[in-house]
Amino acid sequence: MLDYKTSIAYLDGKFIDFKDANLSIASSPILYGLTIYTVMSANWNKEKKQLYIFRLKDHYQRLVNSAKIMDLHSFAENSSYAQFEELITSLLKRNNVKQDVFVRVSVFVDELIAGTKIHGLKNSLSAFVYPSANLYSASGIHCCISSWQRTPDNSQPSRAKVNGSYVNSSLMKNEALLNGYDEAIALDQHGHVTEGTVANLFLVRDGTLLTPDNSTDILEGITRNSIIQLAKDLNIPVTLRPIDRSELYIADEVFMCGSSARITPVLSIDRRPIGSQKSGVLTQKLSKLYNDLQHSKALDTRSWLLQV
Repeated sequence: MLDYKTSIAYLDGKFIDFKDANLSIASSPILYGLTIYTVMSANWNKEKKQLYIFRLKDHYQRLVNSAKIMDLHSFAENSSYAQFEELITSLLKRNNVKQDVFVRVSVFVDELIAGTKIHGLKNSLSAFVYPSANLYSASGIHCCISSWQRTPDNSQPSRAKVNGSYVNSSLMKNEALLNGYDEAIALDQHGHVTEGTVANLFLVRDGTLLTPDNSTDILEGITRNSIIQLAKDLNIPVTLRPIDRSELYIADEVFMCGSSARITPVLSIDRRPIGSQKSGVLTQKLSKLYNDLQHSKALDTRSWLLQV
């Protein structure tokens, strides 16, 4: 079993021991949260004895997009996809990974006491591997609508996966846990449903899969995009549109999804039961297909898997 504390990590152009991959307390990521990141899964197929990275190109592109939004100019200039692929596959091979894991990659302003400046400063990249674990209970979770509003895109960019933005999510999660829930659901400034603290949200009504559209201050999740495409493969109607809070209460099914969250059924919201308070039929179908595809147990028609 992989122990990330004794694993090999990557920092500023070198593979080093995880314990030595540290940043100064005076660095921009520590002082101002000036870091973007992505988390991807690498999944082990026991029968084939083979490791597969899920949608690596899309995770690279999300880093590129986040870097553009945050003006971390040198990442895309200095890191081609081919170089990124070589880095991630080398990291996994060096750690001799033979289990399901996550790989977290960060790009950050690598300066000391630089204030809130971003443009023109040095950028560096880090990456490390850690064992895959269930973020939520596989049987389902109980959620509440947060009293904290989702930060609007015009204040902090929702489409960029920025470390500093997760203060908003942390306040929501903390409130939910203190009040006896597993997770929080955020509303935007117009009162429309956005997402959970670290996962996108779907609901099912009358056989149609619904999810908040891209204008509702959500992260345009890679897992979310995967679910939309897999649903279409199963001939499940999919609609992206604004969703009101009260519509959640009368949904037939609700689930969260994300690289770390996978697909997790929501059993209740604000103590109102969702459906039969069990994983619904469409949730189960999508979850099985998603898991099978990640582990190369289903046909990969879109070249989402990279064999390590």
